[in-house]
Amino acid sequence: MGLHTSPKKLYSTVLVEDGTGRKNRKTRERAARQVIARENAEQRAAEKAKLAAERAEARSTNYLPRSGEPGPAGLRSYRGFRVPAHQDTSAALQGAYPFLAEGGLGSQGVFVGQDMYSGGSFVYDPWVLYQRGIITAPNLVLAGIVGSGKSSLAKSLYTRSIPFGRRVYVPGDPKGEHTAVAEAVGGKAIVLGHGLRNRLNPLDEGYRPGGLSDAEWASTVASRRRDLIGALAETVLERSLSPLEHTVIDIALQAVVASNDVPILPMVVDRILTPDPTDDDRLAEDGRMVGHALRRLVSGDLQGLFDGPSTVTFDPTLPMITLDLSRVVENSTLISVLMTCSSAWMESALLDPNGGQRWVVYDEAWRLMSHPALLKRMDAHWRLARHYGIANLLIFHKLTDLDNVGDHGSAMRSLANSLLANAESRIIYRQESDQIGTTGKTLGLTGTEQKLLPSLGTGQGLWRIKESSYVVQHQLHPEELRAFDTTQRMTQKPREFRDPGRSGDLS
Repeated sequence: MGLHTSPKKLYSTVLVEDGTGRKNRKTRERAARQVIARENAEQRAAEKAKLAAERAEARSTNYLPRSGEPGPAGLRSYRGFRVPAHQDTSAALQGAYPFLAEGGLGSQGVFVGQDMYSGGSFVYDPWVLYQRGIITAPNLVLAGIVGSGKSSLAKSLYTRSIPFGRRVYVPGDPKGEHTAVAEAVGGKAIVLGHGLRNRLNPLDEGYRPGGLSDAEWASTVASRRRDLIGALAETVLERSLSPLEHTVIDIALQAVVASNDVPILPMVVDRILTPDPTDDDRLAEDGRMVGHALRRLVSGDLQGLFDGPSTVTFDPTLPMITLDLSRVVENSTLISVLMTCSSAWMESALLDPNGGQRWVVYDEAWRLMSHPALLKRMDAHWRLARHYGIANLLIFHKLTDLDNVGDHGSAMRSLANSLLANAESRIIYRQESDQIGTTGKTLGLTGTEQKLLPSLGTGQGLWRIKESSYVVQHQLHPEELRAFDTTQRMTQKPREFRDPGRSGDLS
């Protein structure tokens, strides 16, 4: 009977237990509200005490009267500065109000000089500006008449970048003025020309980038050799190759590479002009023009530079490499051929994912752009600048030099203009008055910017970065001034003239 309980008694037990639970819960809630109320009261009391202390401190502090101290101490007191009201247009006030001065491009980058409007330092670095999203392409155009200081600016930009880990490559220096700079920074100048012992083998394997397997490297070398020989032939012929001529080059190149550890250009020429008896009989006729064009590089008027193994090497790890073409400046075809070979060298280094960032400087750009093969390679480097991590710098005297690039409306002229259009950094030094219209139209300058150009002094330039403009005075260290000087022959003192028949000087 003890195991069974009536329903009435069980129901009353549950009701008693439920009532006790609600009572306990209400007690806990009331205790919690009391704790919160005490905390709020304590916080209000603390804030009230803090406010009272601050008011007491303020009442005990002695302040100067609004009119300032009387007597001799009056000049030490603050007095309101009253000026009469002035009305003007926003166009005038934006030049008069001091706090509207341009802030520049920031503090990260290579120091260039002084902003002539704000008076502050001006720095520039295309890689930093790209990372910050200010520009979308790290390419530059620099134009200025002779004596305006553009060469010194170009040398400052790339030499001051070397301590930041950037390297420099000048694929063609027609005047040889970058040679001394390369040697001064620990780089190398490759001097080529008639009468010199240096040789350049177009069929060299070149620099091998990291991460390529043997099969990938062999395919890359074969493709580069084929493209380079074709580009050299097109340069000499001054036209594009036909499909038959491409086939002739492929067959001759494969045969020479297969039978020689160090293939050289004379072997390819011999194979094209005298094919193997087992080859197609029509190869000799199909490749006759190509063979004779390439023969100029080994036996004709262009011989002496490409007819043997290379005596110079391309080391992409050096801080600077320049190709000195001052010995061949009179031969435009030879310049084009040399730069085509050097560009192939550079491309192999650019393919290295660990190659780092690099300046590529095209001095006397108008001269280089007049060669179709070079212009196409420049355009490829221009479009792949972000992929390669390079900043291309084109240097002109005046932009009307582009009129010498192809005919009006031709593909070459369009290609040259596209290089300028894809440069978001334009630096313009002093221009002659008759060049202002062309320069402004080509580079998209405003009327105010065009009016500045004839009055710019030496080392002063208009910097157009995207839609922002700056007028900058380039500043040089005395050692830089001596290293970059291109007027030594004009400024050095002549030797004293002596008459062979007299012992004294003529005076």
